[in-house]
Amino acid sequence: MASDLQMWGIHAGRTGDANTLFLQQGCIALGWHEVGDLSKLPANRDGFKIRVAETFPKMKQGAVPVSAGQLYRFVYETKIGDIAVYPSKFDRHINIGRIIGDYEYSPKEESTYPNHRKVTWLKSLPRTHFSLGALHEIGSAMSFFGVKTYIEEFLAAIENKTVSIPVEQDESVELVAKEIEDQTCDYVLKKLAEEFKGNSFEDFIAHLLQAMGYKTQQPRRGRGADGGVDIIAHKDELGFEPPIIKVQVKSTEGKSGDPEIAALYGKCNPDEKALFVTLGEFTHQAENFARNKPNLRLIDGDELVRIVYLNYEKFDSRYKGLLPLKRVYIPDPENASE
Repeated sequence: MASDLQMWGIHAGRTGDANTLFLQQGCIALGWHEVGDLSKLPANRDGFKIRVAETFPKMKQGAVPVSAGQLYRFVYETKIGDIAVYPSKFDRHINIGRIIGDYEYSPKEESTYPNHRKVTWLKSLPRTHFSLGALHEIGSAMSFFGVKTYIEEFLAAIENKTVSIPVEQDESVELVAKEIEDQTCDYVLKKLAEEFKGNSFEDFIAHLLQAMGYKTQQPRRGRGADGGVDIIAHKDELGFEPPIIKVQVKSTEGKSGDPEIAALYGKCNPDEKALFVTLGEFTHQAENFARNKPNLRLIDGDELVRIVYLNYEKFDSRYKGLLPLKRVYIPDPENASE
């Protein structure tokens, strides 16, 4: 491989709407058609940033350099002879080609994707031909991006060679699964923080406990006090039979300390249980306070998400609407058979 050979990944729009353009007209293309002819811009990143910011005044400040950078790379950093990798959403194939043309502005041919480069497509292979790590790299959220880590694997595919790692040996399987889990957990916590503040979070936790089979009361509902019992949970209809669980909830994302935990615990009789639920975390002192108390349970944000997953199907339509999730399956390397 020539040392100056570069490889670029490209997507055909969010819905794959440029798929026909790419494959039938032998090119790769970018949108941002409102910016106009990119060759007219100064040959530096700052010039592209200025034009993007002027063209899209409502674009978030952090997104401007990202969008401008993609356009700049397409015009000035991409060279004839570089390799393009295009994952098609229509047939789930990976298309690999060689760039054979300089940048062209072609608004008459394609008004939505007027920024073109000619490509000779060399290979079209099913996604199963490649390792999960390679597929993850070309699944970038950007429209146009450099391929660095798995470049040799894509080059080998052009020569009908296979360097894809078997799934059971592919360390990226665990990394991809962990990333999906982390992103979903972050999403749930962010939605809970945004949608359920104060008493709304208290209502949500009461509903979660109901989904787990408990009856609930909210003795302080609407009083706005802090440091007390927000929810009383029990199994029987009248709330006379143990265990009686006294619950305090905290919708903030900071750390809860042992004074708060101790205050809740002090409100429990010996035959009652205390449960403290927070979107955030607990200090080491709080965890130490709870460690040897079998009738005290602390649930932080990460564990709360796990409990939400287990009981989500029992939520009513209102809470499913506020926290929209769907069941998916992801790899579980830890439980894979040897």
